[in-house]
Amino acid sequence: MTDRAELEALDLAALLCSRVCHDIISPVGAIINGLEVLDEDNSEDMKEFAFDLIRRSARQGSAKLQFARLAFGAAGSAGAEIDLADAEKVATGYMEGEKADFTWSAPRVLMAKNLVKLVLNLVLLANAAVPRGGSISVVIDGEAATPRFTLRSVGPTARIPAAFERLVPGDIDGADVDAQSVQAYYAGALARNCRMTVSASLDGEDVVITAVPAEAGIQPDVSADS
Repeated sequence: MTDRAELEALDLAALLCSRVCHDIISPVGAIINGLEVLDEDNSEDMKEFAFDLIRRSARQGSAKLQFARLAFGAAGSAGAEIDLADAEKVATGYMEGEKADFTWSAPRVLMAKNLVKLVLNLVLLANAAVPRGGSISVVIDGEAATPRFTLRSVGPTARIPAAFERLVPGDIDGADVDAQSVQAYYAGALARNCRMTVSASLDGEDVVITAVPAEAGIQPDVSADS
């Protein structure tokens, strides 16, 4: 096996923090805008508009933070397990603020936290595959210790995310890894840790992302098939 160049731990931490900040800056900014409207205009119509904006933005910001806590955070001690129902809840909350409709089909079981973190990060990749909206379905089957994840993205001009092919496998040589593309790199790192093989392919006009257990005793190569 050839050595794989990896991001320094401090760089990875900084980029993931930037990714989280990028997600929550919009709802936080909207809350500030709503408060400014309340300060500047006392009409009943504008008050109603401002309070609605604040409520929606606060819910969205909270949903994104809860998702980030599970997808990027420690989420318990080493070896901890997470209920898939909790993963569904945070994923659904996150996607309520996005353009694509979202469905989740999975048994209610406890699963190793890094496997749960992996499927949540794959949700972000599936969402990036339909930037103009559409629908995303997540199906989890198999045993809790050896699950299979299938995510299908359907929408106008659906495409495999540009960062997928290089950064999910961890190929960072010459790559410009930023706060957006680091998420693909992190998903690949989770897959390797969980001994899962991740792939992406086109099924007609749909993008299908899968993660399956690697063969026993063989370190998986996380790849993208276009």
